[in-house]
Amino acid sequence: MDASKARNKKVVVGAETLGNFAQASYDAARRWSRLGVPGARDEILDQKASSRAEVYQRNIESYIGTVETPVGIAGPLRIHGRDGSTDYCVPLATTEAALVASYNRGARLLMASGGCNARVVNEAVSRTPMFAFDSLVDAEQFVAFIRTHRDTYGAIVEQVTAHGRLIGAETVIEGNHVYLDLRYTTGDASGQNMVTFASNAILQSILQDSPVTPQYWFLEANFSGDKKASAKSLGDVRGKRVIADITIPRDVVEQQLHTTPQRMVDYWYAGAIGGVMSGTTGIQGHFANGLAALYLACGQDIACVAESATGVTRMELTAGGDLYTSVTLPNIMVGTVGGGTGLPSAKACLNILGLSGPGHSNALAEVCVAIVLAGELSIIGAFCSGDFAMAHHALSRGTAMKRSNDND
Repeated sequence: MDASKARNKKVVVGAETLGNFAQASYDAARRWSRLGVPGARDEILDQKASSRAEVYQRNIESYIGTVETPVGIAGPLRIHGRDGSTDYCVPLATTEAALVASYNRGARLLMASGGCNARVVNEAVSRTPMFAFDSLVDAEQFVAFIRTHRDTYGAIVEQVTAHGRLIGAETVIEGNHVYLDLRYTTGDASGQNMVTFASNAILQSILQDSPVTPQYWFLEANFSGDKKASAKSLGDVRGKRVIADITIPRDVVEQQLHTTPQRMVDYWYAGAIGGVMSGTTGIQGHFANGLAALYLACGQDIACVAESATGVTRMELTAGGDLYTSVTLPNIMVGTVGGGTGLPSAKACLNILGLSGPGHSNALAEVCVAIVLAGELSIIGAFCSGDFAMAHHALSRGTAMKRSNDND
């Protein structure tokens, strides 16, 4: 049955004929009857969640409702991006008190300094099939075959997707195993499913034509860095490699963060060494906070924060005593089409940014790096001034704001 017919098919439940919408709502109610937790049902399958049951059917299985997460706004956040300068109000979904306040403070700091620069400097999403052979000799012969047939794989991808393009097919031999790093651009989609479908088509073509038959193979063998922090992608790219930087005048640091550029740099050095000693991938304060909140608000794949929240924050004192700061995010996995971006609340948040639909994925990546930059400046400033614990205590418990110490 083709997809259009499947979507319009009616099903029979008892003597009642139901369309897709009614069926989805019925199924959710049936699952709750099995769970037998009426109080929980009232919270998770409220009237809106019930009425939108069909909307979510391609994004979740065994649907029982929705979970509410509060959304706050940070900004305006001024970004000088590749396509010009824009002020963004950034929606952040979180249950952590003080988080939105911290990013909002960082956004004000950037605005007071004229805004930050932001650029997507590289783009690629990988799938890495693995092929196992009897011997190194067979593996080497297979690699020679791959190298002479790379041009044919791009045409295969074009038959699978109108938006993805194959930009690389590199091989890595480990013993009698061969890892094939297939790299794609994915247009305005995050592209996880896109590269999976395309890679599977390439794999089938390879298996059909290869002069040496592998003992076994896997579509993905954990070499791509998918949804995990990896040293491989830290120095390369997975998704979009995006960078932001800014120079903040000394007096702005003193007025808004209650510390000095020198103390901020001192903290950066201490944090960098602490990260090395703990084995952290990259050098950063709390990338995951801002990215998880933005991803959740805007319908992105939340699990991608595992890879997206790696990267490097760097702080330096300029010759004039001001604070130079940059953030490099090599693994930003975002899209403005596909996935969860079309769901009602996610689309609304993307509309707040003005970035819903085709043509906006690079700008969304610029927002990601800029809000992370704002968060890094704010949290490091809070540690330097002694405000960190005070702010969390005040905002989470409603107590008065009182600075406990001056660390300058």
